Amino acid sequence: MKFFIDTANLKQIKEMQELGIIDGVTTNPTLLSREGVDPIEQLKKICETVDGPVSAEVIGLKTEEMVKEARELVKIAPNIVIKIPMTKEGIKAVKILEAENIRTNVTLVFSQNQVLIAAKAGASYISPFIGRLMDNGQNEIDMLWESMEILNAYDFKSELIVASVRNTRHVVEAAKLGAHIATIPFSVLEKMFVHPNTEKGLEAFLRDWKKLKGQLNR
Repeated sequence: MKFFIDTANLKQIKEMQELGIIDGVTTNPTLLSREGVDPIEQLKKICETVDGPVSAEVIGLKTEEMVKEARELVKIAPNIVIKIPMTKEGIKAVKILEAENIRTNVTLVFSQNQVLIAAKAGASYISPFIGRLMDNGQNEIDMLWESMEILNAYDFKSELIVASVRNTRHVVEAAKLGAHIATIPFSVLEKMFVHPNTEKGLEAFLRDWKKLKGQLNR
C-alpha cells in the first residue's frame, strides 16, 4: 500500500520524505490556507520536494470552472493531480479532464455508490473520507471493503485513496483490505512509529551494554 501524506506543510513533508516512506501528497484549500502563503507557490515547492502525485483541489462548482482551474493547476508541475468534488458537475469535469490525460482525484466521497460513479467516470483516484463517516456513527470499514470489492470486480483503473484517516488503526484496516493508498496526517504517521515495548527494549539493551562495558573496564 502506498503512503501519501495529507498536509501542505513543507517541513512535515520533507521529514517524512527523508524517511523514504512517502509516495505522494494530498492537499486541500483548508490545508493550504493554514500555511499562510501563496497556495500556487506552496504547491510548486511541494512538487519540487516529492516525485509522486500531489493533489491540488479546484474551487469552482461548475464544470467549466473546474476544467479551467484544472488546466491552470497542471501547469505547476507534471505530478499535479486535480481534486474534483463528488458532484454531477464534478463528474462531468472528470470525464473531460481524464480525456485530456489530466489525472483526477474525486474527493468528498462517502458512499459505495459514489465510488462506483467516480470509477465509471474514469477517475485516476477516488478518496472516501472514512474519518467523517466514523464521526457520523457509520461503519467506515465496511464501506471500504465494499468499495474495494467494486473496484476489483470490474478492474476499474481508479485507485482508492483512504482519506480522512483519524488513527493508526485506520491505516491497518486500509492495508488489510488491500486499499491502493492511504493519505495520512503527519500526526498519525508519527504515532505509527511508536510502541512502548520498542522504547523499553532499547533502554534494556543500552543498560546491559553499559553494564558490560563497566565490567570490562575494571
